[in-house]
Amino acid sequence: MKDYHISRHNSFYTIGLNYKKADAEVRGKFSLEEAAMDKLLVDAKAIGIDGLLVTSTCNRTELHGFAQHPFQLIKLLCDNTQGTVEEFQEVAYVYKNNDAIGHLFRVGTGLDSQILGDFEIISQLRKAFNRSKRHSMANPFVERLCNSVIQASKRIKNETELSSGATSVAFASVHYILKNVPNISQKDILLFGTGKIGRNTCENLIKHTKNPHITLINRTKDKAEKIAGKFNLTVKDYGELQSEIRNADILVVATGAHHPTVSKELIYTKKPLLILDLSVPKNVADDVVELDNVTLIHLDQLSQMTDETLERRKQFIPQAEAIIEDIKCDFIQWLETRKFAPVISALKKKLKTMKDEELNYQAKKMSDFNEEQADVITNRIIQKITKQFANHLKETHTDADDSLELIQKVFQLEVKS
Repeated sequence: MKDYHISRHNSFYTIGLNYKKADAEVRGKFSLEEAAMDKLLVDAKAIGIDGLLVTSTCNRTELHGFAQHPFQLIKLLCDNTQGTVEEFQEVAYVYKNNDAIGHLFRVGTGLDSQILGDFEIISQLRKAFNRSKRHSMANPFVERLCNSVIQASKRIKNETELSSGATSVAFASVHYILKNVPNISQKDILLFGTGKIGRNTCENLIKHTKNPHITLINRTKDKAEKIAGKFNLTVKDYGELQSEIRNADILVVATGAHHPTVSKELIYTKKPLLILDLSVPKNVADDVVELDNVTLIHLDQLSQMTDETLERRKQFIPQAEAIIEDIKCDFIQWLETRKFAPVISALKKKLKTMKDEELNYQAKKMSDFNEEQADVITNRIIQKITKQFANHLKETHTDADDSLELIQKVFQLEVKS
């Protein structure tokens, strides 16, 4: 069994970019669809990487895994996206070992979300782990780390109010509409795209606007019909998009494509039209803002909103951080145990060899030597000795690396890496 502990030779890295430094256009270049994530894992396995998580959302793209150097992971990302190494370096971050572990905890628990307490990322993390597992890229370290982050997320949800209130990207869009569009219940709303963000936005629109004039359009019509059926909404064919935009007062775009799905040529309106683009990369062409009567708001602008719900959530950050620290300490302790397990195993093997040699010598020298009893006694002594060393490594306040080095030196151990 290979050791998946943090070491000088095999470090754990997080490389990525997010909403803090990379705008939607740049994030779009580095976003990964399902097929691209699968290919990236295959490519990683081919160069000898055996533990890797890949996450790509509207707010961030990150790789978490083992490498001799972070550039191995950076190159994998750039080879499988439209982004270049130079573009990545301008907006990216790289974390190593404990810093990388800490970063993943903050991301997975909503503390690093664009909207504080938005826990959508945890479902993405679960998907990332399952994807890695399918490709045999989820080693024991990655599995334990993912489970620990998920555990922290659950505890924060149950023990704090960090995620209290309806605040998410979907709700942020509705919140903006409520603040900026008068007589919302009388407006015609068109929702283009019924993926996860589209579905959540649709539910929030119905709940908070009390508006029955909502029309859904999706490239795959039956997906829109499933959602429409739940709420008794209107569904139109994709071919009717242009005419429906002409009738709309508000257009919400949540198509999740890798290129604009709404162009300037699609829009002919003689009345004010508010367009909310909830997609990364942008799915509404930039030149749409040149049109009269059109206001275009992108996801990044929506996510900058602050309201009472978000302000209230901030008071629970210390409590959430304490929970993270508690679970992270358990993970680090497990990690340290794995770190010295090969040395303890090698020590036990060395003591057993010494025992066998001594019992063989005594059996030849003593005519009434009871080898069976001697074997039982010496095995118990070996067990007690190795347990004493293990307890020392677990409980000592000195550097475990120094202790491990001393044990290997004294007993001349050959530890398999």
